Amino acid sequence: LSELEALMERMKRLQEDKEDEEASQEEMDTRFEKEKKESLLVISGGICAFPALFSFDDEIVSTDVSRYIEDPGFGYKDFARRGEDHLPTFRAQDYTWENHGFSLVNRLYSDIGHLLDEKFRMVYNLTYNTMATHEDVDTTTLRRALFNYVHCMYGIRYDDYDYGEVNQLLERSLKVYIKTVTCYPERTTKRMYDSYWRQFKHSEKVHVNLLLMEARMQAELLYALRAITRHLT
Repeated sequence: LSELEALMERMKRLQEDKEDEEASQEEMDTRFEKEKKESLLVISGGICAFPALFSFDDEIVSTDVSRYIEDPGFGYKDFARRGEDHLPTFRAQDYTWENHGFSLVNRLYSDIGHLLDEKFRMVYNLTYNTMATHEDVDTTTLRRALFNYVHCMYGIRYDDYDYGEVNQLLERSLKVYIKTVTCYPERTTKRMYDSYWRQFKHSEKVHVNLLLMEARMQAELLYALRAITRHLT
């Protein structure tokens, strides 16, 4: 099967499995912890965890960006150290954008919550209902996997989501691309962009980028707004 056909087959199988039998809570807990730990290994300090797929040594952007920022050392750091047995988890049901963050940010800056919410929803729901040459395809499962994987990298967990879907729908090269774009955007290369979903249209892959950026922004807001809420209370 081609990459596209294999992905569509996995999406179909996931839907059928979901209708036949729901995973237990214990299984879902285990799948999230596994995905969270593996996300720490995807890229660390610019070194690819899958060297057979990529090597950053010859493609890392050489442009010095430090002159554009006040703190050159400021950048993404994994939310936990590799090798730790108990990694911190931000449980989404305890502090969600819809139920908590939205109202707080509106209090802090009038109407900005509505604008942010509209932006999040627009990008998340954006779809042509296509996958490359296939039309009338429900891409909800795939879009949710992309969004939730970004949040998983930031230690955010949704108890009602089966993270086994992430592992089945997002191949290794795509996970490397996702973490690079989300956490180390200056290291993103065209070679990495071309390496995944080769049969997809550019507009579909650009939508992936938009989805990753909005997921990252929402994750950062959740941490910041939760800290403000704790301070206020």
